[in-house]
Amino acid sequence: MSIFEAVMMVCFGASWPLAIYKTYTGKNPAGKSLPFLYLVLVGYLSGLCHKVFINYNWVFFLYLANFLMVGADIILTKYYLYKNRRLT
Repeated sequence: MSIFEAVMMVCFGASWPLAIYKTYTGKNPAGKSLPFLYLVLVGYLSGLCHKVFINYNWVFFLYLANFLMVGADIILTKYYLYKNRRLT
């Protein structure tokens, strides 16, 4: 386990609740990039796989939390994109 990896995951994870809150309250995902969010999601999935198959430790749960938060942001973004497109 690397303390640097854990700090990186905590720092990255600190931004996702704010992003989710902004998407939810703004109800307009303008400026969000779904390809970027999917790329980040794949990165966290890769980290999860590494922790499961190669080096399992408690940082797995940081990867999981970040993965779930990015997934939630993707779901909200797709929902509001669909809803806003339907209204126009």
